Amino acid sequence: MGPDRNGSNLALAQSTKVDPELPERARAGSPRMISVRGLSKRYGPKELFRDVSIELRPGNRYGLVGANGSGKSTFLRILSGDEHQDEGEFSFSAGSELGVLRQDQFADDNERILDVAMRGDAAVFAALDEFDRAATTGIEPARLSELEELLTRRDGYTLEARASEILVGLGIPQASLRAPLKTLSGGYKLRVLLAKVLVARPSILLLDEPTNHLDILSIRWLEGFLSTSQGVVLVISHDRRFLDRATNRTLDVDYGTISEYLGNFSTFLGLKATAQEERELSILRAEKAIAEKRAFVERFGAKATKAKQAQSRLKQIEKIEVLEVQRTSRRSPAFTFQEGQKTGKDVITVRELNKAYGEKVVLRDLDFLIRRGERVAIIGENGIGKSTLIKILAEQTKADSGSHAWGANVKIGYFAQDHHDLLKNPKLTPLEFVYDAVPQETVSYVRGQLGKMLFSGDDVHKKVSLLSGGEAARLVFARLLVEKPNVLLLDEPTNHLDIEAISELAESLKTYEGTLLFVSHDRWFVSEVATRVIELRADGFDDFAGTFNEYLDRAGTDHLDAETVSLKARAEGTRGPKAVVEESHEERRKRANRQKTLPKKRDEVLAQIAALERQKVELEARYADPKFFESTPRDEQQKLDRKRAELGASIDRLVSEWEALELELAELGPSAS
Repeated sequence: MGPDRNGSNLALAQSTKVDPELPERARAGSPRMISVRGLSKRYGPKELFRDVSIELRPGNRYGLVGANGSGKSTFLRILSGDEHQDEGEFSFSAGSELGVLRQDQFADDNERILDVAMRGDAAVFAALDEFDRAATTGIEPARLSELEELLTRRDGYTLEARASEILVGLGIPQASLRAPLKTLSGGYKLRVLLAKVLVARPSILLLDEPTNHLDILSIRWLEGFLSTSQGVVLVISHDRRFLDRATNRTLDVDYGTISEYLGNFSTFLGLKATAQEERELSILRAEKAIAEKRAFVERFGAKATKAKQAQSRLKQIEKIEVLEVQRTSRRSPAFTFQEGQKTGKDVITVRELNKAYGEKVVLRDLDFLIRRGERVAIIGENGIGKSTLIKILAEQTKADSGSHAWGANVKIGYFAQDHHDLLKNPKLTPLEFVYDAVPQETVSYVRGQLGKMLFSGDDVHKKVSLLSGGEAARLVFARLLVEKPNVLLLDEPTNHLDIEAISELAESLKTYEGTLLFVSHDRWFVSEVATRVIELRADGFDDFAGTFNEYLDRAGTDHLDAETVSLKARAEGTRGPKAVVEESHEERRKRANRQKTLPKKRDEVLAQIAALERQKVELEARYADPKFFESTPRDEQQKLDRKRAELGASIDRLVSEWEALELELAELGPSAS
């Protein structure tokens, strides 16, 4: 069963109440806002997931993770009613309101930006509109009373202020809010449509890649906004730092099912690795035990004095359960960047570079020299000129004034933010596209390089016009690998890659001996790769010779992560970061001690939660026995009921303790975790 859909050309769910007829048992006890039972989905012979049974509870923010093509977006579309499951069912708690951010959104280009966002709260927007019309046409007193009651109950008189705050937080300038939507670029239109979903304040929020087209400041603002949600948030993102900060639960789409883990993405990685290690050890122990018992049977089975013992071991072998080796759906491309020949020491010199679009100046008096082997991150707010700078250096556009000069033996490899621009002939196949770059090589060599980027079998003959965003990105990288450039210009290279691919890309770039200039809003990726940071600002630029984390340390605060700076800088103009209060020696010592002890305490609490949840699962399995209530005495049932309630209360208490520890760890900073 799924939510209602309104059929509007706006591909955004309105505040739709669903499931008013949920049975009473669904409302009792700990609330379950989304209940999924036995859900399965396949496309032809490919099974994405099967028999998924999970409960998503209010107050939790779930990160939905998995490889590209594993079924993340499909699961989200099933919950939003855009797609049907093959088996199973799901339901929402009575009175739930659903908000959905989809990848294929539409809105009226002629409507005011502010009005588009305000329409997110459809009932309030309609009531306010009716009030406005009543000023000229009149209205019945009874209807007026109804409207006032609705606006009071839903805090409707603050709708415009709420919508404005969210739009500004997402990077839409205050001065532009009353302009038509068509005045914005495609990326900023998506921000408005994200604002529309957030304005509705739905109790269930489904977000598919909300950080696409957001800059660092806007992503940080969104993290703060989501952290205050009291409902259910389910979000897909390839930005691991966003997942770490915005989520406190992880749903992993892998092994043909969806599994829930306590904790954010980093915690999930550790828990999953530990679980897999334990599973592998269990398999090894079982196989060792079987081998030892078989060896005994083969050695002594024919001896009369040992025959009884041999038979006993054969029976023991039959009882040993050997777990199956799980096949993960995660596959990582193998990035192996090599430079064909070395450049000179000075790779590029930029002098007094300027660029404007009409009256909007995006680059102002840029001056810098980049040397061989540097990995330079170009950061800054959207619209500040980052992509423009990369395009100028890649000879894709021209500066208005100033100059840039490449050094000796430079061979450029360029990855465009809209990398489909590089796939200009839609009739080409991946094999033809890569082979065109190295016609002197064999077809088998090209197929091998495509295989590293996960193109195998008939995939190499698919038309490039039919490739997904992730496939197209991997294809462009495949060509860069064979071209062997000694300078890489990468504009948002992580946009369409999954988390595993992003991790592999970062590792490869760290060992790349050439020179790298890149633009990225992915803070984890920037932190991992950059050895130098150039931040573009409205009043110029800042050039820092060091890593991203060192740059933030020098600034005294993570000014690119500060929610208040994000809001004030956009609403008021040019305020800088807050002053830093110097810590005393004693305060630093206490902080360092907490940084050492908190991770251990957090892991202990997580282990306790896992142990109690296993006990609860075992106990509840008894209730699932059809003969339980007939065969179990009443006093024993009551005893089990009390035990289950105690376990639930203990788990809730420990979860609260764990969340408090995670919050303190986040406040102490990255060195604490």
